[in-house]
Amino acid sequence: MEKRTLLAVVLSIVVISVFYLIQGVFFPPQPPNPATTVTEQPAPAAPSVITGEPTVAPQPVIPETISAADTSGESALLDAGPGTEQRVNIDTGLAMVVLTNAGGDIVSYKLREHKDRDDFVEMVLPGATESHAFTIALGDPMAQPISAYFNVKRVSDYIVEFSRDFAVSGSEGRIKLTKRYDFRPDEYMFEMTVTLDGGPIAYTLGSGPQFGPRFEKLDQRYEYRRYYTFTNGKFKNEGDQAKVSKNGGITIPPGYTWGAVAGKYFTFIAIPLASQAEMVFSTKAERGLSDASRLYLVRPAVTGFQTGGSQTSDVYRFYMGPKSQKALGVYDTAANSFKLRDLQLIKVSNTSGFLGPLETLLKWLLMIFYKIVPNYGVAIILLTLLVKVIMFPLTKKGSEATLRMQTLSPKIKEIQEKYKDNPQKMNAEMGAFYKKEGYNPLSGCLPMLIQMPIFFAMYNLFNTHFDLRGALFIPGWIPDLSLPESVWSFAPFRVPLLGWSALRALPFIYVGSQLLYGKVTQTPDQQGNAQMKMMLYIMPIMFFFILYDVPSGLLVYWIMSNVLTMIQQLTINKYIAKKKGMLAAAPEPAKVIVPPKKRKRR
Repeated sequence: MEKRTLLAVVLSIVVISVFYLIQGVFFPPQPPNPATTVTEQPAPAAPSVITGEPTVAPQPVIPETISAADTSGESALLDAGPGTEQRVNIDTGLAMVVLTNAGGDIVSYKLREHKDRDDFVEMVLPGATESHAFTIALGDPMAQPISAYFNVKRVSDYIVEFSRDFAVSGSEGRIKLTKRYDFRPDEYMFEMTVTLDGGPIAYTLGSGPQFGPRFEKLDQRYEYRRYYTFTNGKFKNEGDQAKVSKNGGITIPPGYTWGAVAGKYFTFIAIPLASQAEMVFSTKAERGLSDASRLYLVRPAVTGFQTGGSQTSDVYRFYMGPKSQKALGVYDTAANSFKLRDLQLIKVSNTSGFLGPLETLLKWLLMIFYKIVPNYGVAIILLTLLVKVIMFPLTKKGSEATLRMQTLSPKIKEIQEKYKDNPQKMNAEMGAFYKKEGYNPLSGCLPMLIQMPIFFAMYNLFNTHFDLRGALFIPGWIPDLSLPESVWSFAPFRVPLLGWSALRALPFIYVGSQLLYGKVTQTPDQQGNAQMKMMLYIMPIMFFFILYDVPSGLLVYWIMSNVLTMIQQLTINKYIAKKKGMLAAAPEPAKVIVPPKKRKRR
């Protein structure tokens, strides 16, 4: 039993460490290499808002032409257009979008069905100043995005176009840049078309610097940003932030189907129809944000720039929304306005590696319990109960193996003492003894090892399952199972070194349940063991500090697991005590006296 308990402690530490050691830092920004220079005009204090019926903006004026340095071999472009900012509001039913003609960008994209503190989740998270998403820069990702005012055309309630004429330095030619947004009602995906009329040139389409919900800092445990790609039917995790930092960025060559930046509950996915676009994941810093997570689509020039050349249009589709199977799954079944199928976007929400199928099964069972009792806290308790019932035979077998080990212990100690100076002989004798008794020394640990994958999958499920976000368990105490509960918040004050800003009850309940669990599962031969006593008290206290700020759903699962395990162990202890009593009361078998054989007379 001692070895089995020690192994359990070690495995628990390993499992928890996996989640808490997956940390790193984002890679630093690369040195700038802008391809062109675009003049900017100051924004007015009060932009106008375009709403209601579609409107057409006035025609652009002919731009002036001035010379500019061309350090990249591409033509320097100069802008001319309206001198005031205009904004467009679009409501898709799932998202409230605000666009500006300053660059033709999105400045706000709020998810109507998902709350963030006292507001909706913002998918264009602002830093010290207003953030812009879906910017166009003439050059590489480090080039300055265009911020000049575009002309606005409100095509319909869900479609808007931004256009602008640019003059080519040192030439009489012009180029027209158009950004068309096509939103769809009740969808998190929209389409964007970038058109260059007058000659194809290189440009970079960039996402916003960060998406919500708001955070103080990404801890890479309970809030993070990870990068994924899907290429030729294969889903790939492009590495954690340590890898990004080490490599100075992640560049994905053309040929991929889609790429994503994913947080714990929300994701941004880019699906370029322009197959020649290179994808770059970046953490270029943003003033006012502790962490930035960007995605760039770098579109090279198809041919050299030619005045009066052909028109080029690139179509992109973007998903900005929850990382839930329900929302992502519609793009596998054509149940969407784009009639897309088999995109496998749902893989963004399944990132558990080889334990993914087990986690999917547990998630399915959790949803069944939720349909029976529409409370995720109760559903977690019922799922934990079901798992314990299923695993009871293994737990019972492990306890019986421990009992058998106790009965064989005197003989084992005798062999160890007899051959203590000859380890090889001792091992051979021990093997022969186990074989004779029909006992496997690993039988006590095997049930626990089998349960470890379930523990791992349950831990990840309760930490990342989207439907637990905002899920109420106990009103007034645990309003959101995806967040730590609180009985008293003393923010903004924080406990020095620990960083705690609230008094929480669940961690204390967990320590109590863990101490009781250790008492119940302790065997008589361990009660006098100083090492085991230290483990009994030190481990729960250590985990108290580790788990203090974890989502309350995890602690509800762990506390319930301890309580159910104690009940199981008490039941097994009674069974073992009864079995011991029966063995002790059983009479020894009577000796059979065999009469001596009569000698035959010769």
